[in-house]
Amino acid sequence: MNKPLDLRDLPDLPSQARSAKSLKTATPQPQVGISRVHEAAHLHVSGEAVYTDDIAEAQGTLHAALGLSPVAHGRLLSIDLEMLRRQPGVVAVLTVADLPGENNCGPLVHDDPILADGELRYLGQPVYAVIATDRELARRAAAMARQVVRTEALPAVLTAREAHAQGLYVVPPMHLSRGDPAAALAAAPHRLDGEWAVGGQEQFYLEGQISYALPQENQGVLIHCSTQHPSEMQQLVAHALGWSAHQVTVQCRRMGGGFGGKESQSALFACVAAVAATRLRKPVKLRVDRDDDFLITGRRHGFDYRWSVGFDDDGLLLAAEIDLISNCGHSADLSAPVMARALCHFDNAYWLPHVAMHGYCARTNTQSNTAFRGFGGPQGALAIEMILDGVARRLGLDPLLVRQRNFYRPGQDVTPYGQQIDDHLLQPLTDQLITSSAYHDRRAEIAAFNASSPVLKRGMALTPVKFGISFNVVHLNQAGALVHVYTDGSVLVNHGGTEMGQGLNTKVAQVVAHELGVPAHTVRASATDTSKVANTSATAASTGSDLNGKAAQDAARKIRQRLLPLAARLLDCNETEVVFNAGQVHGGDRSMTFQALVAQAYLNRLQLWSDGFYATPGLHWDRAKLQGHPFYYYAYGAAVAEVVVDTLSGEHRVLRADVLHDVGQSLNPALDIGQVEGAFVQGQGWLTCEELVWHPQSGLLLTHAPSTYKIPTANDMPRDFRVALFDAPNRADSIHRSKAVGEPPLLLPFSVLLAIKDAVAACGPARCDPPLRAPATPEAVLDAVEATRAM
Repeated sequence: MNKPLDLRDLPDLPSQARSAKSLKTATPQPQVGISRVHEAAHLHVSGEAVYTDDIAEAQGTLHAALGLSPVAHGRLLSIDLEMLRRQPGVVAVLTVADLPGENNCGPLVHDDPILADGELRYLGQPVYAVIATDRELARRAAAMARQVVRTEALPAVLTAREAHAQGLYVVPPMHLSRGDPAAALAAAPHRLDGEWAVGGQEQFYLEGQISYALPQENQGVLIHCSTQHPSEMQQLVAHALGWSAHQVTVQCRRMGGGFGGKESQSALFACVAAVAATRLRKPVKLRVDRDDDFLITGRRHGFDYRWSVGFDDDGLLLAAEIDLISNCGHSADLSAPVMARALCHFDNAYWLPHVAMHGYCARTNTQSNTAFRGFGGPQGALAIEMILDGVARRLGLDPLLVRQRNFYRPGQDVTPYGQQIDDHLLQPLTDQLITSSAYHDRRAEIAAFNASSPVLKRGMALTPVKFGISFNVVHLNQAGALVHVYTDGSVLVNHGGTEMGQGLNTKVAQVVAHELGVPAHTVRASATDTSKVANTSATAASTGSDLNGKAAQDAARKIRQRLLPLAARLLDCNETEVVFNAGQVHGGDRSMTFQALVAQAYLNRLQLWSDGFYATPGLHWDRAKLQGHPFYYYAYGAAVAEVVVDTLSGEHRVLRADVLHDVGQSLNPALDIGQVEGAFVQGQGWLTCEELVWHPQSGLLLTHAPSTYKIPTANDMPRDFRVALFDAPNRADSIHRSKAVGEPPLLLPFSVLLAIKDAVAACGPARCDPPLRAPATPEAVLDAVEATRAM
């Protein structure tokens, strides 16, 4: 019988869209920047990949479901627990009174209750947990909230503007300024005042929130949790139980997507499952369905903006003042660092000599909004892109020209928060993209098309990206790893990062294989586990490969250094002559296999495992003044989007997108190109079709299912999608001079929104500035078309 095809046995693919230069090292090593297949690709396509809900259930497993608040704001008067306990299959009902420890799942501010305690803060807030013998029975009982929960309704605040007007905030306002913007505004030849808003975005991970808790001996609990932050889950569960952290173990083999939605908000589900399991001494699984997931958890923060900018005849920005008001929901969650990153990314690619930014984190009676790919960066940068587009249209200039004139350049390269930009890649990157996309020729073609087409209008835009890489909070920029080499020459690596489909384990395995000079398929990455690598940071802020790759490299390098003297002795050569490559160890005119060397090392009692650690150097940040050096480096990119808009229906189609993105010296071009493509489409969805709607009286999230919340599909992909990687190794000492790729490309589809705006502008007079809102749904486009024609 023929051996089944295993994708891991396929030869290395050639690098795509780049010509990577190998790093110069003392001894030649296997190339890292190659397009290896995702380590679990064959499991994903065959359906064999094990997610939390696929783990075989232990005997006696019970199932939990959550009873949700039926009002957006009110007082909790009583719960008819006896009626719930009488329902079929119900084993127990838990309320806040049954929590042995702290009733909090907030990651930074302890203001987010696990179960409602007296006050009901939003429609969908968990009030009680039903534990039953069957998941459907638990859900049926939990769904009786309107029958069993007695409340006293209170006025609800549902919009950020309303909360801002009342001074309701989850954290104090933030202010970041430079120069004298008031005087510069007064002296500017031109002034532009505006208001705008962008909606939030649901993470819509394919695998919903889930935790499976199994009691262990001697007051311990093991939790399988779909989370981006196992260490935080460990701490919050320990607090909820009133235990120490060493009694709680959290494991995560993989997630079916996270996008930030499982950074902090997996905690509520982990805490409920753990409390129920330890109280009943039975395994308990809590998996919410999509509707409840929408109603319970938060998402990307929607932002409202109010700005005033001053500029000259050439479109150079002279001054800017802006209010950024985020809808945070009922609790702080991660809203403070989200706003801080938004403020630090308002400048995007541009020099702002005089600027004042004011960030307000509004408290509303809605789900507590949280991390989402980009973490406030997209909301901050989008504002300056809308402003520059408005400036260009006021002056009758090509928006690309205005953008280029305002780029950071030597001598004008210090950000408003005080960090100097030590590379200037945007101008050469943009120049390359302008040429490869035939920008100017196509713009002339679009103008000719629009002049002869009364119904269909085409538009085009080029937008750049400058995105800072590191956690806003300095101490989070650290990681640990363990590398084990077994006597047969195989290698196991465990690190603190979590795999959510992005290929982190593949990249870390490549790094370890490179360092030990062994084939990548001999290195295996194991599940993230708090009992192996402790006190880890979330897999977020695009730092997964940077931090965990460096930590794993450190561990593997220690093992290689231990092996060097033995290898030199066995090969009868100097240590400097020893080369680890392709599973062989060479020295002088002799060689041996890596496996043979490892076997000898074991006989010689050499340690064949090691820990590794990495902390990003050079970071400092004053959170009170919003000044410092918060980012290790910047990732850059640019995109050109061309769209066609049907002015009768408001529908649009992305005809072509050209993307050139900077990932430094790529660890894996195939994975990186996939991340750029996915981020582009996800960002396009946020800005064009994903619309969140709450009922204005009841506060019910009306778009809480795929039937009403529209994510982009394959039909929304650009018809002609051209993605390339910019060839420029990172100047910072990142892992093999690569750059982060998870979040920065989500800003690239700003070009789609502004291309739609460009097409709408063709419906009106010269120098008109269409009032297009985001997301640019067909309704929004039609409203903008009508307003533009009336100008």
